[in-house]
Amino acid sequence: MIMRTKKYKLGDLVEISDEQNSKREFVDFYGINIDKEFMPSVANTDEVDPAKYKIMRKNRFVFSGMQTGRDECIRIGLYTNENPVIVSPAYTTFEVSRKDIILPEYLFMCFLSKEMDRYGWFLSDRSIRSNLDWSRFCSIELCLPDIPEQQKAVAAYNAINENLKTYTDGFENLALTCDLFMDNLKNEYKYERIGVFFEEVDIRNREKEITNVLGINILKSFIPSVADLSQTDISKYKVIEKGQFAYSPMQTGRDETIRIALYDDDEKAVISPAYSVLKVVSDDVLAEFLMIWFKRDESDRYGWFLSDGSIRSSLELSRFFDVKIPIPPIDIQESIVAIYQAQTEREQIAAELKRLLKTICPILIKTVTDEK
Repeated sequence: MIMRTKKYKLGDLVEISDEQNSKREFVDFYGINIDKEFMPSVANTDEVDPAKYKIMRKNRFVFSGMQTGRDECIRIGLYTNENPVIVSPAYTTFEVSRKDIILPEYLFMCFLSKEMDRYGWFLSDRSIRSNLDWSRFCSIELCLPDIPEQQKAVAAYNAINENLKTYTDGFENLALTCDLFMDNLKNEYKYERIGVFFEEVDIRNREKEITNVLGINILKSFIPSVADLSQTDISKYKVIEKGQFAYSPMQTGRDETIRIALYDDDEKAVISPAYSVLKVVSDDVLAEFLMIWFKRDESDRYGWFLSDGSIRSSLELSRFFDVKIPIPPIDIQESIVAIYQAQTEREQIAAELKRLLKTICPILIKTVTDEK
């Protein structure tokens, strides 16, 4: 069978749909990110007039040409929900005008590839913002198969997307359950000073046997050290093992986060001597439960409140140890940890499905456009 394709300029397939929210009918402000996903606006919209915003309806696209070259990303999104939202007037909103030639979902799939993002970067201008103007965006050529072949690719894409939505909805519900569970602890159980559960460990990498040097970020995750270690004596670095915490007192106030992470790798690693290594020494508390508590926004705000007034806005270990939290019985801690781990597992699966979507879209498109 010979699969026939034709080339079309994008501008011949779409038309601008500049529908203003003049009646102030909709007040849900949204934007798009570099992953081409719609998200609630992070801007303060209290004083914003929604009448000036544009309406997004199902199967309508939003496009922003700004910073295409800088981000190496064509910022485009396809709105697929039934309930309309509004987006900034700075965006261009458009729809497919030739649905006899291209399906909206297939058009969106054409832009879910690194190759297309690089092409957008190539087309962007040389201004500071490295913009991709609408006219130049419309000049992009697409090689399109017949609608039935497009439908095959879209069906495969939608199947993965449905799985992704299932996992996304699942971990959001689990996250809410976990937060409610933790909040209820504050009214039901006695507060304990966390210092009684910890012991500081100071084992150095004296033989330099361990070369995996890690740090911790504001998300409370371990990351490879970004420091230049070529002239560093790592024999002075501290060894950390599975089940132990790394804690940094620095910049708690500046970053509004308690910089702490629970190490869960079987292989030992080393961290900066400026960090503290902590291990749980009590049978009354689970390390995982403590980590869940430290990840809460409320904990970070309290850490910010406790931090000193120095330039580094530090939260010294002794002051951190004075923090009190409610400690429920072990069986309740185990239940909370189980919910949290299920949530984390679903998040990881969702992230992998998102990665798979971006990988598989170019493959699906190639499959239905290659001639056989």
